[in-house]
Amino acid sequence: TGSVGDALRLGCSAIGFTIYPGADEQFAMMEEIREMTEEAKSVGLAVVVWSYPRGGDLNKKAETAVDICAYAAHMAALLGAHIIKVKPPTDEIGLDAAAKSYEGIDTSTLAKRIEHVVQSCFNGRRIVVFSGGEAKGLDGIIGEIKELYEGGANGSVIGRNSFQRPRDEAIAMLNQIISIYQGKG
Repeated sequence: TGSVGDALRLGCSAIGFTIYPGADEQFAMMEEIREMTEEAKSVGLAVVVWSYPRGGDLNKKAETAVDICAYAAHMAALLGAHIIKVKPPTDEIGLDAAAKSYEGIDTSTLAKRIEHVVQSCFNGRRIVVFSGGEAKGLDGIIGEIKELYEGGANGSVIGRNSFQRPRDEAIAMLNQIISIYQGKG
């Protein structure tokens, strides 16, 4: 809703933009962020792209399929993002045409799928963070974070999974997550 000029006036260090690969308007979104990326980089601002596949011929399962998530992350990297946010991929293959390509790629665990998505971002040369998803129990969150870390994720976005808990529980959970990403967990 703002411009690069607005970001500078507000003292921001980055701009952010969401694209929806697969949506009917995907190419217009990609063109818009490509132009904003060029402008932002020319004035020293970083670029964050949320890349969430949806719409068009994608069904709900395909939106988080490993091939589709890797493609979405790769598109964000190609569009110039420094930081890319995607959903954690499932072991589904969203496109029949991609199935043969994935025969030699290990997608058996979340960590392996994360590794593949990170690799799709210029072989890990971009910061890739993953959304936290639906509310879950502490064991589920910590287990997922450990696999994200093991797969090479640079971070996790933990919104509702923290603010829907009592403050003390949320802070303890966030401290545990920080320890995992510091390699101590």
